[in-house]
Amino acid sequence: MHEPLGPLMFVVVFLLIFIGYPVAFALGGTALIFGLLGVAAGRFDIAYLQLFPERVFGVMSNQILLAIPFFIFMGTMLERSRLAQDLLRTIGLLFGPARGGLALAVVFVGALLAAATGVVGASVVAMGMISLPIMQRYGYQKELATGVICAAGTLGQIIPPSVVLVVLADQLGESVGDLFRGALLPGLLLAGLYALWVAFLAWRHPERAPAIPIAERENVPHLGAEVLKVMLPPLLLIVVVLGSIFAGIATPSEAGALGAVGAVILAASTGRLDRACLKSTAESTLRISSMVMFLLLGSTAFAMVFRGLHGDVWIEDLLTNLPGGEIGLLVAANVAIFILGFFIDFFEIAFILLPLLAPAARALGIENERMVWFGVMIAINLQTSFLTPPFGFSLFYLRGVAPKEIPTSAIYRGAVPFIAIQLVGLGLVIAFPELVTVLLEPR
Repeated sequence: MHEPLGPLMFVVVFLLIFIGYPVAFALGGTALIFGLLGVAAGRFDIAYLQLFPERVFGVMSNQILLAIPFFIFMGTMLERSRLAQDLLRTIGLLFGPARGGLALAVVFVGALLAAATGVVGASVVAMGMISLPIMQRYGYQKELATGVICAAGTLGQIIPPSVVLVVLADQLGESVGDLFRGALLPGLLLAGLYALWVAFLAWRHPERAPAIPIAERENVPHLGAEVLKVMLPPLLLIVVVLGSIFAGIATPSEAGALGAVGAVILAASTGRLDRACLKSTAESTLRISSMVMFLLLGSTAFAMVFRGLHGDVWIEDLLTNLPGGEIGLLVAANVAIFILGFFIDFFEIAFILLPLLAPAARALGIENERMVWFGVMIAINLQTSFLTPPFGFSLFYLRGVAPKEIPTSAIYRGAVPFIAIQLVGLGLVIAFPELVTVLLEPR
């Protein structure tokens, strides 16, 4: 018979999270309370808690996690340099004369920003402030305009370099470079599916996505040269950062540091680097990195007590004895992650569930390249948490900058088709693991 305190820990921690208690402290507090209860009941060895300082030191000296502040700094600096504004203005004019061209431009720029910055909030806010008024002016359907902005902004979670992939690599014990390689094609696939949906709607219902009058495009001389001028710097930065990782020249941390320096140079070259920009970028990087570290420390304490109460044995037995074996695990994991995505953040899901799912996956034979595929599958599922009402962060970001005449219900309705598209993409990755493994080096 399994120790009942382990399963009860899950009930308590999710109860605390759902009533609004900060997740990092919910995890750490639950661990402390149940550790003391276990000691009092003679069911928990206090030596587990004595190992906690050593585990904290291990977390703080983890070279993989060092990449997180670098990539956050790079993305935030590029956002402060108004890269999205320049890209949307020129690419919008380039695609605009075609039906649905503005929405296609948003998808294209969203994918480019994902590879250059990886900051979902910045991408959604920038595209919402710049492209949403233009799409409104030309008569785009509200649901299409808001949905495509929210969806394109979330690409930063799956297209490398992505902070989510760095966290997944650490939690799964896999190479960050392998997760980046594995996620590249699925990320581009999702962007392509978004574009196909927009093109289909523009063909089927042209009144929902009208074209920009050609006369407006002709008012901008040398448009091709302007597009090249705006696109080449971020593309060069993407090639340097990802190329150095894929070629094995630099570790993800080294490439992240290189990207951070490149972002500063790019901001300076546009004349937008000043003390206020540097200060706000550093503060934002510190805030997000601290949040990730507190979550990781809280989840570390939770995992130690959970294992000390033999909860890991209970979870592994439960997951490995599901009907269907590996298929049962994949179904259960994806359903759990998808449902939790309606209520809590992707970081929180990753830190709570992954340490439990990974051992069960390995017990069922999911290892090496297939573990990378498992991680990318989870990353795509986590991406849907940004779009699922009522707490999808992309929906909140857009609501904050959208005009009052666009109701919140329209933003929610606009996200629904793109949630379905993400689930289609998830299904394709599950059915065809080669989409992930084709770029991986043989082990």
